[in-house]
Amino acid sequence: MASKQITNNENAVYTTSNGAPVARPYAAEKIGLHGPLLLQAADSLPFCHPQIFITIDLLAHFDRERIPERVVHAKGAGAHGYFEVTHDITDLTSAALFKKVGNRARSNRSISTVGGESDPRGFAIKIRTEEGNLDWVFNNTPVFFIRDPAKFPHFIHTQKRNPQSHLKDPDMFWDYLSQNPESIHQTVILFTDRGTPDGYHNMHGYSGHPFKFVRDDGEWVYIQVHIRADGGFKTLDNEIAGRLSGENPDYGIQALFKAIEKKQYPSWTVYVQTMTPQQAENFRYNILDLTKVWPHKEYPLRPIGKLVLDENPQNYFAEIEQSAFSPSHTVPGIEPSADPVLQSRLFSSRLTLLLWPVANFQRDGFATFVNQGARPNYQSTISPLTYREKPYANTEHKHEVWAGYARAHLYEVTELDFEQPRNLYRKVLSDLDRKHLVDNIAGHLGLVKSAEIKARQLSVFAAVDQGLSDAIAKAIGVPTVHPLKVTSAASVVPLKTNIGQTTVTLA
Repeated sequence: MASKQITNNENAVYTTSNGAPVARPYAAEKIGLHGPLLLQAADSLPFCHPQIFITIDLLAHFDRERIPERVVHAKGAGAHGYFEVTHDITDLTSAALFKKVGNRARSNRSISTVGGESDPRGFAIKIRTEEGNLDWVFNNTPVFFIRDPAKFPHFIHTQKRNPQSHLKDPDMFWDYLSQNPESIHQTVILFTDRGTPDGYHNMHGYSGHPFKFVRDDGEWVYIQVHIRADGGFKTLDNEIAGRLSGENPDYGIQALFKAIEKKQYPSWTVYVQTMTPQQAENFRYNILDLTKVWPHKEYPLRPIGKLVLDENPQNYFAEIEQSAFSPSHTVPGIEPSADPVLQSRLFSSRLTLLLWPVANFQRDGFATFVNQGARPNYQSTISPLTYREKPYANTEHKHEVWAGYARAHLYEVTELDFEQPRNLYRKVLSDLDRKHLVDNIAGHLGLVKSAEIKARQLSVFAAVDQGLSDAIAKAIGVPTVHPLKVTSAASVVPLKTNIGQTTVTLA
């Protein structure tokens, strides 16, 4: 029996893939307000709605909805090179790669679009260390549009094409952004000239998510990774970018390939910002929030290495197109944080090309090309494997004692969400940058048909700066609006995780 088709003309109720109604599709189940995501069955807690199933159900479908093109990071460029350790950071991490200054590891890098034809660029690096592959799956902007993991597929869909017309749809784009104002920081960055880098090799890369560097004794710090182009972040204005997209849509791929061919090897200096657990609890913003940056004045950049691309692929499909990256691919001494979007990506970005010898019990399956020979496919005494623990596996992880109820959590938009984009607009951008920002936004927002969406997005810009909103309104010929009303900063619950263990006695 065919399933019932629900059209957009009906009063449809949002459901999971098995038809169960959902009240809060953007929420994700966590421990308390700031704890990690939970992976559990619906009946694991009394009266607990299977909120994590909703998130995984959404992401699992999203990962498979484009065949054969990747649903995100579908178009881009890539090359091979090396990562070299240039500074001693053994006080921060026990990772073997960083044990000695001068250590080198071969790498390959993929640069790509994220959701559509013009958007942030993916900036992914696979470093083949002696302890396995270390994947840095970054972007060319330090923040992103979301901080709630279930919003990711929704957002990416608005960057793609209208399902009926198969055309880019400004109404979809701005409808999503105006309903999710926490996106404003990334939106401002994207519509500056930085949103159109001059080629794939003339831009920076950022982890965005906080990770953790861990020592053998279990002591650790939060880190943000910055990969800064040695030639500077070069950009194009809207006019030149528009002309190039028509004349040579493969300009970025061509420029990278030719630079390496001429032995003008692109290079980047790699830095980290560090923050102790105590600093994180006293920080003005929640460091697990992907829409926020760490001010360099308070948390300066510390150099750790150099990335160089010195070899073009011999076969683009085999070496670049087939390569895949996952933030779950870390090595001992580097760990993920409890950032909920990062936690969801550990699941969602799981498919990775095997560029490192593996020994496990995962065999067969679609497109398997390394099946590990005749070794038994279970934990065997006939042909046993050895098991190596991380040095800090049994140490107490201070600041990582999570206690709290399992709860469906969704971030609330507050005044804090507008502080950093306001500082960017008023204190960082030049007069010319601000003019280009207004022109770029007006050129896109002006295409929106819905007056309601235009007004709603203008109210978000007004919450950043009234003058910015008014200039955009004038450029697109609509009335000015008042700032969006949001919750005060005082209502924000600060990050607090080291709250002690709770002993429960069962009768």
